[in-house]
Amino acid sequence: MKTFLQLNTIFLSMIMEAIPFVLLGVLISGVIQSFISERWIARIMPRNRFLASLFGCSVGILFPSCECGIVPITRRLLNKGVPLNAGIAFMLTGPIINPIVLFATYIAFGNDWHVVLIRSGMAFAVALAVSMCVAILFPVVPLRVNEQQVAATAEHSPTVTVKQDPLLPRLGHVLLHSVDEFFSVGKYLVLGAFIAASMQTFIPTSSLLHLGSNPLMSSLVMIGLAFTMSLCSEADAFIASSFRSTFSMGSISAFLVYGPMIDIKNTLMLLAAFRGKFVFALIALVTVFTLIGSLIVGRFV
Repeated sequence: MKTFLQLNTIFLSMIMEAIPFVLLGVLISGVIQSFISERWIARIMPRNRFLASLFGCSVGILFPSCECGIVPITRRLLNKGVPLNAGIAFMLTGPIINPIVLFATYIAFGNDWHVVLIRSGMAFAVALAVSMCVAILFPVVPLRVNEQQVAATAEHSPTVTVKQDPLLPRLGHVLLHSVDEFFSVGKYLVLGAFIAASMQTFIPTSSLLHLGSNPLMSSLVMIGLAFTMSLCSEADAFIASSFRSTFSMGSISAFLVYGPMIDIKNTLMLLAAFRGKFVFALIALVTVFTLIGSLIVGRFV
């Protein structure tokens, strides 16, 4: 009975923590669908692959969304013509470098800007490296929705041809799109939260902590914890700060960077939006580059 109550408490807390950010994510997705044209995106997007990735890494600071809501935004941007590498760069950095998360990190680590710089810098480097690899490995955008469906959606999307008062119909479309997107994403959020809560309940954290006997294993343990705990990026810094007496800054940086990029909840959301081969390649790339980054941080910090 006690175990069930613990599972129920963790599960509900994850859902309640994530839902506001999922709502924000689907609303932004609806705005992108209704108000941002493919022509405008093509005009502002750098043609150079490397510059497009840099642009994607940087624009996340304008979107206060956590990993719970970033997938629908990214999917909509890709459907609008954003290059895959730029979209993935945005998806990976957006939940970390936005002002809300950086300020939460600053507070959680006792007003220490040093940790904020490590987290944001490492996230930027990992996302840039992953996005460039993705651009090489996947020349075609691997969305589950095929091009014909995307084109059909675009044809039925409201445009500026409504002359009387185009704003109201388009706002209505934002709400309709957001509702559809919320229920599409929400079922994966619930399933992911349940799996994460079950793993937290039945796999003791202490058993993982015993494995952290050297820098490599410590970083791997913290990556495993970040994936398993599936914390919202606005709250994970407070958990990470509690490990300061147990783990090095290198392994803590792995926790702070990996969790917002890949966890159980958004893995299921990614599988709903992208093809399985791409999702597993993305997870492998993020894991490798996060591990390398954490070892570099541990070496020099």
